[in-house]
Amino acid sequence: MNKNTVLAIVLSTIVIFVSYFILPLIFPSLRPAANVPADDVAEARTEQEILPEETQFDELELGIADEIDAEQIETVSKITEETFTVLTDKAEVILTNRGGDIISYKLLEHLDKDTGTGVQISDNVSEFNRTCALALGVAENSIVDDLFEVEKIDDYTYFFKRNFNYNGKKFSLGKRYTFMPGEYVFKLDIFIHTDDKNGLDFDGASYTLRTSPQIGPHFNPKQNRYENRQYLAFNGSKTKKVILGSGQFKRYDKDFIWSGIAGKYFLELVIPSAADTISAGFYSSRLEVNDYANAQAMVERRAFTGSDIQDSYFMYFGPRNEKELKRYNVSEKNGWKISGYRLNQALQTYDWLKWLETILKFIMEMLYKVVHNWGVAIIIMTILLKIAMFPLSKKQSLGTLKMQELQPKMQAIQAKYKDEPQKMQMETQKLYQQAGYNPASGCLPMLFQFLILFAMYDLFNNYFEFRGAMFIPKWIPDLSSGDTVYTLGFNIPLLGNQIRILPVVYLASQLLFGKITQNGGMTAGNGQNGSSMKFMTYGMPIIFFFLFYNAPAGLILYWTISNFFQMGQQILINKMMAEKKAEIAAKNTTKKK
Repeated sequence: MNKNTVLAIVLSTIVIFVSYFILPLIFPSLRPAANVPADDVAEARTEQEILPEETQFDELELGIADEIDAEQIETVSKITEETFTVLTDKAEVILTNRGGDIISYKLLEHLDKDTGTGVQISDNVSEFNRTCALALGVAENSIVDDLFEVEKIDDYTYFFKRNFNYNGKKFSLGKRYTFMPGEYVFKLDIFIHTDDKNGLDFDGASYTLRTSPQIGPHFNPKQNRYENRQYLAFNGSKTKKVILGSGQFKRYDKDFIWSGIAGKYFLELVIPSAADTISAGFYSSRLEVNDYANAQAMVERRAFTGSDIQDSYFMYFGPRNEKELKRYNVSEKNGWKISGYRLNQALQTYDWLKWLETILKFIMEMLYKVVHNWGVAIIIMTILLKIAMFPLSKKQSLGTLKMQELQPKMQAIQAKYKDEPQKMQMETQKLYQQAGYNPASGCLPMLFQFLILFAMYDLFNNYFEFRGAMFIPKWIPDLSSGDTVYTLGFNIPLLGNQIRILPVVYLASQLLFGKITQNGGMTAGNGQNGSSMKFMTYGMPIIFFFLFYNAPAGLILYWTISNFFQMGQQILINKMMAEKKAEIAAKNTTKKK
């Protein structure tokens, strides 16, 4: 093996292994577009509700006074910390009167494979960071940690209230949660009353509302490189997506009509009914509990003047799938009667390939309705795609053979017109026309295959229905994660502690496919080119084995089936090419005679 080949292998390996650690971070990030017209935002809002008479804010038991008397102090001192559980068909929510916050939010229809119970979407909650917590003033401030009085309005509605004397401002603060059966959206109303007509202004903000410190289910970013956390902000036209690292705390100054935090399969979105009251968004991935980083979104409410405000937020805490998110685009399809927010823009997709992903998803869903197994649906769709692409692959292979046939004539033209580039180009084009060969025709199949590859990667890596979808019991029980046959008590570098069979089958199929392709003359070459081709044929599959060892089983299954089916196609193409070569050789022999 020559020196250049060794250098090429080393450099390629370095590049690919660097990509190994950054691959999960490569997702599209779109520029925020212009502001949404006020009429469009207004159309998406619902009317703010008025509290029942018995809970009107100016009738709070702890009213604001110039001086808090002893009786009021005694009332406050008697409040003890309590929790309250709200149960719907979609979620089990635990509220605390400390801050009037959420400390647990389990999605009952979606199980956590590690615990066997509903997914805990309110992750990493601590004594100094809770779900739907408020910070008075700007986002950097600590959350409100005081005990609130609680009023249970009904089984799905709780109202928390308390008086404050903060930075010389006396005011009353109320938080009302309203949940609804059949909905992943709940409503949070925030009430503030002050006798000071100047309202509340703490460094330009009145308060900041937070999502959960982290979004569940709990994951290890070092082991699961196909999972990440994103900050999302939608302005009515496009969605800004920011992959979160660790130790970040950043301000997002662009206008938005909703923002939030997303994992691969679940979302927490904050949807203010009046987006113009929000001054900025923030996202935080600070390390607050052990070495597990937060992934939290915050919305900072502008300072206000006057004595009273009532802000309403719709909060989507649920699956990141199109079926549920699209319900909130049309008022008749959801219990809250909200529309126009286009929550499905929070889905993970390559926008430039969205059309292709939509087609592939439709085909796969139609197949699933027939076979009732997502793994089988993947196999059938892969075969259908390969059949559809066979004419392109055949044309590309025969085009390569045609190019080899024309090579001597092209070399003669290049030698004859080496000092006349324009003449050389004209003669070359003339040769192509006479032979009926289009050099661009070989690029089309390759381009289409790359488009399919990117679309499949994004679809299979993020498709919600694959989560927990069984293909083969005890081997591939979940297409959204790698197959497992045995768990070791230690980690193997670059692989982890899981013994997987599917990546090994994929490697074998890739090596065998490379061998068949090479035997067909598709990768023929001599010297340095030949060595490089051999590396691409044998070295790259080995590197990809390590790269995709822990990839979702659905993705590896697609690649493996694609390789095996394409082998059969390549054997047929090789036979056709051999016949074509024999025909060309016979023709050349006849000409010599």
